[in-house]
Amino acid sequence: MTVIEPRRSWAAIDWRELLHYRDLFYFLIRRDVAVRYKQTLLGALWAILQPVMYMLVFSLFFGRLAGMPSDGLPYPIFLYAGLLPWTLFASSVGQSANSVIGSANLITKVYFPRLIIPLASVGAALVDFAMASSVLLILMIHYAVAPGVGLLWLPLLVAGTAMTALGVGLLIAALNVAYRDFRHVVPFMIQLWLFLTPVIYPVGLVPPRWQWLLVLNPMTGLIGGYRAALLGLPMPWTALGVSLVLGTIAFIAGALYFRAAERTFADVV
Repeated sequence: MTVIEPRRSWAAIDWRELLHYRDLFYFLIRRDVAVRYKQTLLGALWAILQPVMYMLVFSLFFGRLAGMPSDGLPYPIFLYAGLLPWTLFASSVGQSANSVIGSANLITKVYFPRLIIPLASVGAALVDFAMASSVLLILMIHYAVAPGVGLLWLPLLVAGTAMTALGVGLLIAALNVAYRDFRHVVPFMIQLWLFLTPVIYPVGLVPPRWQWLLVLNPMTGLIGGYRAALLGLPMPWTALGVSLVLGTIAFIAGALYFRAAERTFADVV
């Protein structure tokens, strides 16, 4: 017999329970990927097309017309190496923020750890990230850019990006259940966040006295880390360390708030 009892409001994440429901986690990832591309003309190619179109448009306006610096690299590959993790972050936040509302029918019918829903949204975004990475490989071959030993840090960078996105997504997902207008705030927030992150431009373009503000953005060090790992640039250790610390704080805060609010999801959603 399984007894379901309410937990303390700020209880830690029950990793054993999440592991027990791993089959549901995999099912939700498959469902999210399938539903996203069901009855579409290009199917899963949309996962590649979105960052590629951003690269083409930004390369034209910022690279060719504005002459944006790119740390000595061709601007398209410099840009795409930043767009790739940014797309993972933005997609994970956007999908996980609306995931609880979108699974209202499931939440009100059966018990399972609610954390699986936004976690599966991040998992689906990682599938898109893996497919979109193939374009970067083509660009690296085209521009004859080889990665350095920093490539070994790539798994940590992907995990840090997913953790940061999940933390932000959990916080917004819980708030979105109580205040539905957050669904309108998220797209604007992500768009503004893009221009506050050195995706289109290098960190060196910002005056040195203001760069510390840029480092307080948890995506700054992560994107710099991706470029260093994939394109052979120097690894920004200080910015990366700050980003991982801030990402961990965001994850813990988001998870704790989500767990505190989830007891009312079935009643409110």
